[in-house]
Amino acid sequence: MTRHRNARLNEQLKREISEILARKVRDPRVGSVLVTEVRVTADLWLARVFVRPLDGAREVEETLQGLATAAPFIRKELAKALHIRRIPELRFLHDTTMDSALRIEEVLREVLPNQKEDGGEGEGANESRAEEREGNGEGFPRSYPLEEED
Repeated sequence: MTRHRNARLNEQLKREISEILARKVRDPRVGSVLVTEVRVTADLWLARVFVRPLDGAREVEETLQGLATAAPFIRKELAKALHIRRIPELRFLHDTTMDSALRIEEVLREVLPNQKEDGGEGEGANESRAEEREGNGEGFPRSYPLEEED
């Protein structure tokens, strides 16, 4: 399967699974779930569905168990909505990209505690910007001749 077709199928599955989860799945373990990404193998045998529970108090493992139980129902609904030869087996996985991003932000705040809203370039950066703003009076920075003319 070409990369472009695979990307389109991933997006289509993401939309359809999101809609099925929101409207048709009644398992109380599932609750509100955000489908962040779907990755289908090239042979259409497996689709990894990355989800993130929106209910803060809901346990991730409990949600994944509910989704695994609902997977055959979701496949059947996908077969009704999509016109492809094979509906892939669905594996639901917890999406940890948001957790990783928050951890990176935390580490950066620890490493760079002195960074301020001004861009953190130091004190001399503002002085050089002021000189550039003075320029030639027309809003352009000062121009320096590249070569001296005789």
